[in-house]
Amino acid sequence: MRFSGLRVLREGLTGNKGWAPHWRDAEPKAEYDAIIIGGGGHGLSTAYYLAKNHGMTNIAVLEKGYIGGGNVGRNTTIVRANYMQPGNSEFYSHSLKLWEGMEQDLNYNAMHSQRGIINLCHSDGQRDAFARRGNMMIAQGDDAELLDREGVRKYLPYLDFDNVRFPIYGGLLHRRGGTARHDAVAWGYARGASDRGVDIIQQCEVTGIDIENGQVRGVQTTRGAIKAKKVGIVVAGRSGQVAAMAGMRLPIESHILQAFVTEGIKPVIDHVVSFGMGHFYISQSDKGGLVFGGDLDFYASYASRGNMPMMEHVMEAGITLMPMIGKAKVLRSWGGIMDMTPDGSPIIDKTDTEGLFIDCGWCYGGFKAVPGSGFSFAHLMGTGNHHAPAARFRLDRFRTGRGIMDEEATGSQHNLH
Repeated sequence: MRFSGLRVLREGLTGNKGWAPHWRDAEPKAEYDAIIIGGGGHGLSTAYYLAKNHGMTNIAVLEKGYIGGGNVGRNTTIVRANYMQPGNSEFYSHSLKLWEGMEQDLNYNAMHSQRGIINLCHSDGQRDAFARRGNMMIAQGDDAELLDREGVRKYLPYLDFDNVRFPIYGGLLHRRGGTARHDAVAWGYARGASDRGVDIIQQCEVTGIDIENGQVRGVQTTRGAIKAKKVGIVVAGRSGQVAAMAGMRLPIESHILQAFVTEGIKPVIDHVVSFGMGHFYISQSDKGGLVFGGDLDFYASYASRGNMPMMEHVMEAGITLMPMIGKAKVLRSWGGIMDMTPDGSPIIDKTDTEGLFIDCGWCYGGFKAVPGSGFSFAHLMGTGNHHAPAARFRLDRFRTGRGIMDEEATGSQHNLH
């Protein structure tokens, strides 16, 4: 089933009775060539690119809940490529290019909106740092524009420019950045993978990983044992727990990152805006709700409910930046379980067990990395070689100290990234 404007019009005029399910709700087979543990954005995109680019169709994606129920549906939907460190810069640049062709590739409306991202600076030092970052982005082949105070006012006249504590000195504009609909991204990749023969198996929790003589043999699940020659672990905040089933201890901690959305209001925020001094970021959804977030909860936890002090902290930062939002009613909040690495950068690598691969540690960058992560992880699983844009995401950098990518220069404390 392909989508088109004509098809949408015809279905609208005939009661929408001709739509078929987006993907097959498959039953597990006894054996596959590859198993992907985790049916989030990264797992689904990995399966899609394994099928599309590497001809592997005897694949199962095992999801313990339902498609879209994990971190891929628990974020603030921001897409960007404004990284600076070698390794991160190439990867997110590649991922953004995939975003720009995703809807045509998947024949699915992911509601990708390149509305632009403006990161505000509030001191001379921060402005100098943004100038350096912008130059690095341009050198990588991406876009960046350094704005002065009046340049920011032109785009964001509703900000509090007279704030004495956090004066606005300027900002860094990344025009190709923006947002996408997180649910639609998951559904689009699930549909694309299923159309290529991938089995998407929901309500199937992995309870063990079978290893024999240093080689992965398959997994144990709540729906029985499944054999496989290759197994990829792509479970975000649960990476440490699943890797432990294979006898691994990963250099990650899991923390909660909360997000919030207000009632729908008239269009007012055209861009994604990031408040550098308060770690607050906000955009407006197509329904009119203001979607925003801030720092993660500063203690390790698997509880996705979040805590009240961090809610207060995020609201304070938002009202400091734009007092007008104090009148908007918050409708709901949610939390995603973030797998934080010591240097704030991800891991895409083989493990010491032959046939077992790991994709984790995305920190704040998980949603924007969905296509790039799947593409690179599929390349690794399909060929055995690291994909060039993700070649520095090695697991052993935390053992040797070589190749550490401390993007924010905040040291090796997980919850600071």
